[in-house]
Amino acid sequence: MNIFKKNVLVTVISLIIGAGITSFTFLDEGMFPLSDLNRVDLKKAGLEISQTDIFNPGQVGLVDALVQVGGCTGSFISDEGLIITNHHCAFGAVRLASTPENDYLTNGFVARQKESEIKAQGLTIRITDSYEDVSSRVLQAAQASSDPAQRIHLITQERLNIAKEAELKDPSIKAEVSEMFIGKSYVLFRYKTIEDVRLVYVPQQIIGEFGGDTDNWIWPRHTGDFSFLRAYVAPDGSPAAYSVNNVPYKPKKFLKVNPNGVKEEDFAFILGYPGRTFRHRPAQYIEYQERFLLPYTAALYDFQNNEMVKAGNNDRAIELSLATRIKSNANVMKNYRGKMKGLKAIDLHKNKQDEDLALAQFIENDSQLKGKYGSLMADIDNLYKDIFSDAERELWFNQIYASTRLLNVARQINAFKLALGNSANKEEMFQSNLPRLKSILNSLYESYNFSTDSAIFTKMLLDASKFSDNQSVTAVNKRSDLVNFAKKSLSASKLKDQEFVFNKLLLSPKSLLSYSDNLLSFQNDLQTQQAALKPELDRREGVLNQLMGDYVAVKEQFQKRDFIPDANSTLRLTYGYIRGYSPADATYVKPFTTIRGIIEKGALDQPDFRYPSKIREVWEAKDFGPYAMKELGDVPVNLLYNMDTTGGNSGSPIMNAKGELIGVNFDRAYDATINDFAWNESYSRSIGVDIRYVLWVADKIDNADFLLKEIGI
Repeated sequence: MNIFKKNVLVTVISLIIGAGITSFTFLDEGMFPLSDLNRVDLKKAGLEISQTDIFNPGQVGLVDALVQVGGCTGSFISDEGLIITNHHCAFGAVRLASTPENDYLTNGFVARQKESEIKAQGLTIRITDSYEDVSSRVLQAAQASSDPAQRIHLITQERLNIAKEAELKDPSIKAEVSEMFIGKSYVLFRYKTIEDVRLVYVPQQIIGEFGGDTDNWIWPRHTGDFSFLRAYVAPDGSPAAYSVNNVPYKPKKFLKVNPNGVKEEDFAFILGYPGRTFRHRPAQYIEYQERFLLPYTAALYDFQNNEMVKAGNNDRAIELSLATRIKSNANVMKNYRGKMKGLKAIDLHKNKQDEDLALAQFIENDSQLKGKYGSLMADIDNLYKDIFSDAERELWFNQIYASTRLLNVARQINAFKLALGNSANKEEMFQSNLPRLKSILNSLYESYNFSTDSAIFTKMLLDASKFSDNQSVTAVNKRSDLVNFAKKSLSASKLKDQEFVFNKLLLSPKSLLSYSDNLLSFQNDLQTQQAALKPELDRREGVLNQLMGDYVAVKEQFQKRDFIPDANSTLRLTYGYIRGYSPADATYVKPFTTIRGIIEKGALDQPDFRYPSKIREVWEAKDFGPYAMKELGDVPVNLLYNMDTTGGNSGSPIMNAKGELIGVNFDRAYDATINDFAWNESYSRSIGVDIRYVLWVADKIDNADFLLKEIGI
């Protein structure tokens, strides 16, 4: 489709002018780190507050209202630690709090008093405290070695050293050194961590997940993907584990909620913690995605989900225990299929090949560059040939423990046994590390199901048995009758019994060291081969680190511009406009959906489109309160915009020109799943829940008026 070609800007401009909009502003891709905000003129783009109101080193700004919650983003919206994020970001905690008797996942949860708020198990909150460029120190440490594996080891060690020093200087923070450009630049981030997080208000699942997998990554959307949490600290304001004596956290800054929302073509911006993007990589990286990672993972997750759904069909307790895994798998699976579709649609691999050929010619034509980077493109190609040569086995190893929970339990037990066996003081080592081991095992048992494990383990073994000789998995090839082995090794292992593991196996060093079974033996064989393969993988990582640093450096010279660093879970800003787009020929989709769309989808009588009857009752009564959008004659549910987002931006606040909260980001359109690899204004669209729908549901459906008062509505 022509809409996916790179040079479609003229078409898009014509479309917008044809619609009567003459204030079009084009923006380049960019998830701007705080240190790079000076590279963009937000006032010219439409920002009405000062740019320093967003971030000003040493001063309080909007960034101080941002939090990282789990793998998502959230924002403070009251001076009592109230946080808004996505429903799917709180999903795991809600599942863990749910039982068949108190099914908060299905029925939702509303705490009308702070005393009724419940622990959000598994969730912690991180707040960015400060940052500092440490590139020169990290790279200087690596200069001591020309060996690629040793070089990456030195870089990793220096990053850890810098973080440790920062934590010793200030024990109240958690420090991390993040790689901004692979092999080129590194930044020390200091974070404050809040351990006590509680559920405040989560809508019913048929609101928070309306549309289910059918609508996932699809526009138009009508999903109430929001939830409210609260951060608690000790009475003296310090971070503390959950306690009834803790008090609500007082943030430096909280966002003002604007119940009037936005309209089409309004300026907007997002602050958040986007996960990872890979835009500054060569053509071979895209080939690896298309040939190996994306199709393999999507197919595997599809199989896993079919087995997990089957296991929970007639047992709500099992269904609840597997719900988070199913949801996560389904999200990744559809995302990867969207990426495969998008990569082919814009022929990104061919475009990257053309770019790399031009870059190679640029190097060849400059004697100085040729002397420094003459072999760069050939070296990159040779490295990826090595990566491709055993890609199937490497992907299999990357998935085997996540696929089979009991095998992961075996890995944890074996690792503990090995460390214990090498310890001079076994009793001391055993007692000091036991709590952490039990915590890890408990999280694995929470989503363990024998029939699911058995089916997935069997598939993984059979898949590995078909690998070519140069990719063989030794542990698999040593076993015969793999179907029978998978079933017997799992069923015979006492590791499947959590009570036995916790109360008998982990009773003492002696009881642990004396236990063995076929599953532990199989895992040991896996570990032996992985250890043998590790030096080569370390070498490749070291070579890649050095080559990508050079690749970015010379490409910036070639394109005569400085790149914005790829996303890496650090705080970023992206800006744009509330705007529709044309996903196909002769099609233009508008940037707002309404409650009417919920009713219309509900008429299709599909499980994914069920919604509470009260929504229809209140809608038919036209009881929109102050939340209706005049132009629509209805309450807006979701909105579409051309900002640059990716995974990790889930829960990010969408703010208007005045820095007020007008929505919560939760997804991208299907065509924009390739944002991880490429961004283009013509097709890159993100999706959020409109704050007017959030307030309407809280007010009219769940009677959570106490929250509206707290946030000043």
